[in-house]
Formats: sequence, structure tokens, C-alpha cells
Amino acid sequence: MRDPRRRVAITGLGAICALGHTAAEMWDGMLAGRSGIGPITGMPTNRLTARIAAEITGFDPAKHFEPRRLLLLDRGAQLAVVAAREAMAQAGLQPDPAQAHRRSAIVAAVIGQTSLDAAYLAFYGQGATRVHPLTVPRIMTNGPASHLTMEFGLHGPSYAVASACASANHAIAAAADAIRLGRADVVLTGGADASVVPGVFKCWEALRVLSADTCRPFSRDRTGLVLGEGAGILVLEGWDHATQRGATILAELAGSGMTADGADLTAPDAAGAAAAMRGALDDAGLDPEEIGWINAHGTGTRLNDKTESAALHRVFKRPPPASSNKSMMGHCLSAGGALEAVATVMALRGGMAPPTANHREADPECDLDVIPNTARALPMQAALSNSFAFGGLNAVLAFRAAA
Repeated sequence: MRDPRRRVAITGLGAICALGHTAAEMWDGMLAGRSGIGPITGMPTNRLTARIAAEITGFDPAKHFEPRRLLLLDRGAQLAVVAAREAMAQAGLQPDPAQAHRRSAIVAAVIGQTSLDAAYLAFYGQGATRVHPLTVPRIMTNGPASHLTMEFGLHGPSYAVASACASANHAIAAAADAIRLGRADVVLTGGADASVVPGVFKCWEALRVLSADTCRPFSRDRTGLVLGEGAGILVLEGWDHATQRGATILAELAGSGMTADGADLTAPDAAGAAAAMRGALDDAGLDPEEIGWINAHGTGTRLNDKTESAALHRVFKRPPPASSNKSMMGHCLSAGGALEAVATVMALRGGMAPPTANHREADPECDLDVIPNTARALPMQAALSNSFAFGGLNAVLAFRAAA
């Protein structure tokens, strides 16, 4: 059985997204309320209706990987490895053959969208009779997880978790469970995504949920979500394991709550979201009054923001401040929950809550303190981070300040 007394420490953070190439750069951008959303530059937009995204700029894969290695790496996997290198360096961990079977990688499943889109373009658009011979290794959804095991010599239980945009939160919860169950001492976890490609955009356009101007979560004039790309990776360790080796503990992953709405494939359900938040609180042994801030799912769509607000009111007599990182880094899909987990740890450590950027008008249907436009000093001992995915699959993480 899972031992709730086996505490889970967070000892390393890594991130790359539209706000910066490191966790510190991302956090600085968030505290400044800077939006990484802008006109798409990395692909043709003449056949697109929505022509904005939260793209990573200035990233040169050749500076991070040898040419032979790059042949096997889709952009999503590249981002995962880069973020993981940062997290492992902060944690002070190096490959250790003696500990290899006690170390794992459990991350979000990531389709190699850039490679898949390129293969389809070659075959259907350009009439090619062959595609790149390494297309399958590049597009397989366990690619990032496998590359992390090879990069850092991890031989413990490692796999990818698929639940749409809740994948990273589910993966982080599974990683914490692996530590609590005694299956691993160190787990690299989080997620990555690189879906800023024409085929993916056209599919999202068909849903009519993409914004044409920017992402305005919880604002009355919000018009939809904006896709982003990036990766967030956390190093989780057993608390005793971390303290015995003298690691700096950044925060505690105190608990998780996971539910299924069982109601609709695309429409969120307040009851399911509320149950996931209650589950995270119960697992962490926290009372609702102890939560100082909520990193909201906050996609910027009319229905999602309204439903999440209703769910918060079901759980909290008076909801704490709740803001959306997606207003600045876009909706990074399989990476979204991971980047938001990184931000939540940094909020706890710094006593600062990032804002909901681009906010212009309060919405009576979203009766929350969304920290509009300007970061706020907000000393806190505990926080939640929400992810509510298509398919009605919900995952909420509870974090506690290191003590």
C-alpha cells in the first residue's frame, strides 16, 4: 500500500516556453505580466484563421544536441531533454549506475507533432513516396520519457501518461505515487509539447475555441484559448533521500486528486473538477483555508472559465486568489500542467502570485480574485494547480512550502 508518511520532495525545476529558456526566465516573465503570445513566425499562416501562438523564440537545437542525436528527436523531445537538464543540474544529480534502478522518468505522453506533420506534408502535399526513416521513433508518444532515461541513465519504472491537457499533472501524480510506494527514490516528471504546426492548428480551429487576438482568462470579453509550446520538468525525491544527500528542497508535492467527469467529451463539469480539488486536499491533509493561491486551469474559453469558477465555489467558502499562467505562455497542452507546476513551486518559494494577464473586464460568471494584470505579494504555505482535460479527465496537484 502507498505510505502517506513517505513525503515527496521537489529538488529540481526546469522549463522552456514562450517566456524564456529557463525556469528563472519564465518566472521573471510571469511576474512582469509579460505575454509570450504573438503572431506566428515558425510556420505559414496564409491558410489559418487564428494566426497567433505562444512560440519559443531563439531556440537552436544544434546548440543542445549533436547532429546524430538530433535525427532521433522531435521538437517536443528536444524541449523535454533541455528542461530536464536544467532540473537535474539544480537538483545536483548526475547519472549513477549504482542507483540507476531506483531512478525513473514518468512524463506526459507527447505526440511528435512536428515530425508527423512533416511526414504528412511530404506524402500528401508533395507527392513523396517515402518519408524520413526515423519518423516512427520521432512521433511515438513515449519518446520524451525514453530520451530522459537514456540521457540520465534511468533504469527504474518509466513510462508516458496520456490524458490530453491533464497529462502532465497525471504524470506528476504518478511519479509521486512511485516514490510513496517505494518503487523509486528519484523521478523525473512533467511534460513537453510542440504542436505549433499547421495540421494541429487546423484541427483546433475546427473546434472554434481559438482566440484571434490573445488569451484573456476569466475576462468578460475573452474569446478563446491560444496554443503554446514548451516543456516543464521537475525532479521528485523521497524526502529522506533528499535530506540524506544534502539536497535543497524547493517544496513538497503534498498530494493529488484525480477524477473523471463521465459526462461529456469536450464540455467540462464543475462537479468533477470540484471532486478532484477535494481529493488533492484530502490526499495532502490540507484544509481548504490553508490554500493561499490556486494556479487555475484558466484556458480563456467561455465555458471552461465559467465552469472552473463554479467548481472553486463548491470547494471553498471563499475561493483564494486564482490566476492563469496560460494568459502569458498559452495553452501548452501536454506541457501545460508541468509548466504550471514549476510556476506553483516558484510562487510558494517567493511568496509572489503571478497575474492573469490581458484581463480587461470582470465577469460576474467568474466571481474570483484573478489577480488581474499585476503580480501580487502573497505569502502562502500551500497552493493547488488545476488541470481539467478534454474527455473529462481531471488532475489537481497540492503543493506545500518546504519546511
